[in-house]
Amino acid sequence: MLELRPSCECCDRDLPPDSRLAMICSFECTFCRNCAEGPLSGTCPNCGGNLVPRPIRPAAMLAKYPASTRRIFKPEGCIPKA
Repeated sequence: MLELRPSCECCDRDLPPDSRLAMICSFECTFCRNCAEGPLSGTCPNCGGNLVPRPIRPAAMLAKYPASTRRIFKPEGCIPKA
């Protein structure tokens, strides 16, 4: 089950569980659409995988399976893997 992390790893922007701006890779690294499409050019800087829109968990399921509260922020910013 996806963690639904609460923020962008690059700029620390809040990304609530119902945000249509959240993008993830297959390892659930989470970025806002601005960072994903801007400096990252659609590629996860952690694993090199592609970034896709994060699914939205329906409210009833969100109540039963809440989103993560663990923030991951990398102050060095968005630097894609070479």
